[in-house]
Amino acid sequence: MSDNKPAEQTDVTKAWRASQGQKSAATRLRIFAVVAWIIAIAGEVVAIVLLYRHKFDHGNLGLLIGILVGIAIFAIAGNLLWKAANKQDPASRADGFKFFVQNQLGAIITLIAFVPLVVLIFMDKDMDPKNKKVAGGVGAVLAIIAALIGVSYKPPSVEQYTQDMNQCAAQIKANQPTTACSPEVAQQAQDIARDSSAIADATKTAANPAGQDVVYWIAPENGAQKSSTPHVFHLCAGVSPLRGKTVNHGSVTQAYAENATRITKQISMEQKQCGFAASE
Repeated sequence: MSDNKPAEQTDVTKAWRASQGQKSAATRLRIFAVVAWIIAIAGEVVAIVLLYRHKFDHGNLGLLIGILVGIAIFAIAGNLLWKAANKQDPASRADGFKFFVQNQLGAIITLIAFVPLVVLIFMDKDMDPKNKKVAGGVGAVLAIIAALIGVSYKPPSVEQYTQDMNQCAAQIKANQPTTACSPEVAQQAQDIARDSSAIADATKTAANPAGQDVVYWIAPENGAQKSSTPHVFHLCAGVSPLRGKTVNHGSVTQAYAENATRITKQISMEQKQCGFAASE
């Protein structure tokens, strides 16, 4: 994905949404990440308890460093798992606070797992000064490394995936190289391209052998920009499912934007009602 900010003139269809498979994968990854972080923080608690029991006053430096390394390993593992989950099911930039916390949670948890322990090591008046310097230095370095790994420098977002999905769909429809079709957006982009092609095929006439990119759907409720529930789009305004309804019309792109995200399954019936030639 080329950038985190959607292009100003992107042809936006429906907003990208994580599929059920992506949501399930993200949930599993987040559970594993939380378990790893809990182990890291538990390691910190153990180290703090041992510090208060003066376990490291005149020795056991190897044990303390081992605990610090263990904390780092589990913190980093949690960070990588959390990032992988966010790639499957990213947050939206519309909620700035949630977007920040979800994408930088790894760095935050890492600091929680390290900073109190490192501070206590440097403040311990009973620990051997040399051991204090070594352990504190190792802890600080590990904390920085783990926190930097936890930072999302170019976090994925729903808006970015929407842009990529639409670019991918346009490339598929134009038979161009699919440079924007990342694994996260490719399937939904193929759905958009497939529906656009189906509408064109269903609306071919002698006067318009290429078909049309105009569909009809139930307008969003109460003047909203997008329907709260998904709707079906149809071949013309006169079809029976739209009778008595407030109807909007436009391209497949516009239909998706208003949450009309599926072509009718009654294409043959609607072709007859709309005056299009029935599919062979």
